[in-house]
Amino acid sequence: MIRGGDTTVRVVNRTREILLGDKVRTTGTFLSRLVGLLGTTAIAVGEGLWIVPCRSVHTLGMRYPIDVVFHDARGVVVGILEGVPPNRVGRVFRGARGALELPSGILSATGTVPGDRLEFEGGGAA
Repeated sequence: MIRGGDTTVRVVNRTREILLGDKVRTTGTFLSRLVGLLGTTAIAVGEGLWIVPCRSVHTLGMRYPIDVVFHDARGVVVGILEGVPPNRVGRVFRGARGALELPSGILSATGTVPGDRLEFEGGGAA
């Protein structure tokens, strides 16, 4: 289970009308973006971390793989990374405004691909 953060959002892939997460924690400070999911032992289905601004992520020090969705300022998916294992540095997605870290396998299960539009409900805007 992810920790911290008193602001959560619900994330829906509007192109496919499917829920990606209903307990997605936001990162409101530099420190919360820097720490991210470090120190957690797992991320449950429905949970996630929304990092804004963000064009690249790493899994250095993490204990489990994650899926990552990169989106532009309009919520359009500009790139995805599936099943990123621990201790990797991801590529930079130019044009990305934010990243959504999710449980590994959720992108395949939901059919989320570049070009899809995400909607973030509650807690703040992209």
